[in-house]
Amino acid sequence: MAKNLQEGVLLDFYGELLTEKQKKALELYYNEDLSLAEIADDMQVSRQGVRAFIKQGEAHLKEFEEKLGMYNRFSEISRLLKEVKALLQGGGEGVLKKIEEIERHL
Repeated sequence: MAKNLQEGVLLDFYGELLTEKQKKALELYYNEDLSLAEIADDMQVSRQGVRAFIKQGEAHLKEFEEKLGMYNRFSEISRLLKEVKALLQGGGEGVLKKIEEIERHL
């Protein structure tokens, strides 16, 4: 189970939609960088139980993103805003066009 930045970001977006145990296991695993054994001690469950909470939680996070697309939308808007900033620093040419592109992603 390789730790992945995107999983941590998805947890920020959709963590409240998970069960408490899934959310806690994922937070400890991704945000606190704890091992399965450390999480098992903290949650008073087996390592296999922790692994199951993490796997189930990750599957739910991916499903939520597939259906809702908040992370992808956020990433695209962030990219476009960086382009607007660069255009403004370069004199402002094309800013209105980029802003209209951002509005289409909202």
